[in-house]
Amino acid sequence: MSEQIQQSIKIPDELGNKRFDQIAAQLFPDFSRARLQTWIKDGNLTVDGEARKAKDKLIGGETLALNVALQAEGEWLPEAIEFPIVYEDDHILVINKPMDLVVHPAAGNLTGTLLNGLLHHCPELQNIPRAGIVHRLDKDTTGLMVVAKTLQAQNHLVEQLQSREMGREYEAVLQGTLTGGGTVKEPIARHAKDRTKMAVHPTGKEAVTHYRVLEQFPTHTHVRVKLETGRTHQIRVHMAHIQHPLVGDPTYGGRVRLPKGVSHELREILRSFPRQALHAKKLELHHPQTNKLMSWEVELPEDFEELLDELRYDAETHGGIDY
Repeated sequence: MSEQIQQSIKIPDELGNKRFDQIAAQLFPDFSRARLQTWIKDGNLTVDGEARKAKDKLIGGETLALNVALQAEGEWLPEAIEFPIVYEDDHILVINKPMDLVVHPAAGNLTGTLLNGLLHHCPELQNIPRAGIVHRLDKDTTGLMVVAKTLQAQNHLVEQLQSREMGREYEAVLQGTLTGGGTVKEPIARHAKDRTKMAVHPTGKEAVTHYRVLEQFPTHTHVRVKLETGRTHQIRVHMAHIQHPLVGDPTYGGRVRLPKGVSHELREILRSFPRQALHAKKLELHHPQTNKLMSWEVELPEDFEELLDELRYDAETHGGIDY
């Protein structure tokens, strides 16, 4: 099943004497420049019914016509995979991603991913790049994600991510005690030796993470984190960089730290916590169709709450003192 896009628009005189691709970008803002250039090259976007080159100068007054059938973007298979839906309309889908769900197929995870589940839930997503996924969460990170249901929505959401208009806030439990909030502004790049990891490196891409303390415990800290940028593993890398890695993060936290002076119950939870203690708690964006500012917030998952409850109980009962 393919989606047909048919649109035409007359070039206003004030846009005359510019390149075809530059004019197209202004008159068809719902689509990315790269996609428009592909359609120009393939003859799907014409000038007065004729194919032209992207660099051709247009005088103004011509009619641009877009006529394209969107094709399936990959050979992924739909699968009946359940995921909680927080909000859905004709343009976007907001989900609360559970733990242990890979977002996108890759080597070793070709099936059983969120993308496969999205194609089952909404078959028309096969015509959208990455089935409408515009940002990802790690396999074991829980919480809010937005998915675009149309090309136009995807382009708008990507622009919001790039311009840092999309608000994303997380909660995390860190090892060690922080006395106050702050900002980590350190570039992130692929790790030089282990290509599955990321690392702070001067040649990396800009990455900015803001954090504030929600609760202090004798040996741990509960924080709210806000992202300005969206680099792979950004929160995990930045928190480890300031010597406060996430609880349950074997990749960046090293071996499990079991502080002295905590209860047996807390030790067991820390030892067995199955993932990095990170949850995408809040998502805020401008709706791609109405431009209305929308916001969603979801509860912490059960394992995260249990960890916090035991940290609170241990702090109240033992105060982090040897016993």
